[in-house]
Amino acid sequence: MNENSKKSEISNFYSGKNILITGATGFMGKVLVEKLLRDCDELSKIFVLIRPKKNVDIRKRREEMINSMIFDVIRDRNSEKFEKIKVIEGDLTLDNFGLNGNDETELVENIHIIFHCAANVRFDQTLKCAVNFNLNGTHRVLKLAEKMKHLIVFTHISTAYCHCNETVLEERYYPSNENPYGVIEMVKMMKDETLEMITPKLLNGLPNTYAYTKGLTEDLVHSYREKFPIVIARPSIVTAAWKTPFPGWIEGLNGPTGLLIGAGKGVIRSMHGNPNHNSEAVPVDITINAIIILAYKRSGMSKDICYFCNLTESGANPLTWGDTINIGRKLFYDYPMCQSLWYPNGSIKPNYYKHMFCVIFFHYLPAYFIDFLMIIFRQKPFLVKVQKRVSQGLKVLQYYTTREWIFINENFLKLHRELNDVDKKKFSCDLFQIDITEYLLNFIKGTRYYLLKESPESLPKARATLKRLYYLDKFVSMLFYALIFYLLWINIDWIMSFLKRLIYL
Repeated sequence: MNENSKKSEISNFYSGKNILITGATGFMGKVLVEKLLRDCDELSKIFVLIRPKKNVDIRKRREEMINSMIFDVIRDRNSEKFEKIKVIEGDLTLDNFGLNGNDETELVENIHIIFHCAANVRFDQTLKCAVNFNLNGTHRVLKLAEKMKHLIVFTHISTAYCHCNETVLEERYYPSNENPYGVIEMVKMMKDETLEMITPKLLNGLPNTYAYTKGLTEDLVHSYREKFPIVIARPSIVTAAWKTPFPGWIEGLNGPTGLLIGAGKGVIRSMHGNPNHNSEAVPVDITINAIIILAYKRSGMSKDICYFCNLTESGANPLTWGDTINIGRKLFYDYPMCQSLWYPNGSIKPNYYKHMFCVIFFHYLPAYFIDFLMIIFRQKPFLVKVQKRVSQGLKVLQYYTTREWIFINENFLKLHRELNDVDKKKFSCDLFQIDITEYLLNFIKGTRYYLLKESPESLPKARATLKRLYYLDKFVSMLFYALIFYLLWINIDWIMSFLKRLIYL
């Protein structure tokens, strides 16, 4: 091993650097802050842009962030590293973020690297809301970056699903159908009712305003390519941590995590999708490692290019939707969730009509029956309301589970191959090393522990509940088939008469 391979080139790159991170309180943002603090010992400061909430100022929000369990390793090893986190009060929806003069001057004079992670990821947001946060918010970050005297790289976190109309997505620039600057001005001038009317035409087949505005945002960021070095990272579906900071660490209920909990609690019994399509899930620690490496790689390239990287699985270590459901179901039987409503035994169905039949009989009918019992026993009904929310969530998700895209990810795969031995261990982004079954097991354990706050000690009780639900599920299934048989038996004469008439016709 040569001398250079004994040192972390990435840690050395970040040495002495001041970093600005937007979206630091979000799922990916927290992992990014934690990883930089833990493995880039000599970085100077991390500036995090945080907006105050009602009755919670930014200092309180900073404390809430660093008190998160994700920072336990740093807290135990060297809590002084937290002093490198400096909070700047700012709101992406306000002009110039509402920065005071001193904060703006400090950022302009000191920042070397920007990680723009902030985004409104809700799929049901209005066009005005999505444009103001995702598109206009990014424009405000770019305008601030343009003033910075020592900026060496601007890293924009996009999404692999911002160009869903493309069957094959390469690691390159895709121009938008509309001018992003024009869309910003249009949204400022138009009334909400008018915007709502024209939204479907603007989306042009895209599934939601999130995908639409993220595509426009890429176009906007690309337009600044001659002003400072830019890299655009396109993560696909970001899921629980593979190894760091803890195996299975997860936060939030977006995407597959909500599906996992719904299925584990027996609320979701059917899902529409193609079981043979890749789920394109990438663990959050691999995603963040790749983003950190990208900023390092981009700094050594020519200034006037916009470098794209698809952070996607793309067959490197494939996990299909069918595999996810089947492996996950088996693991749930060993690690069930507490307070399950029914025995988890759902499946993914490529036939939409079969899926809807199951939704009616296994989602809504039991929900109405249980709510009826709740009313009888003078309790507040809740399950029909839950199922309506579940159905809406599944409707949004099925756009992605019924389609398949080919993501070219050569730039992503090269990241790990070109690292030295030290960085391959410290900043691993090698998808080929992941054991799928072990990863899904940690995902389920992490969901129980980090999201649902269910300790390992609760497992015996959860397993006993699961056993009772199994027998209840079998009993109800027997009743259902007995009812079908009874209905056929009492109408046998009519059925036989109908079949005879049908034959003679």
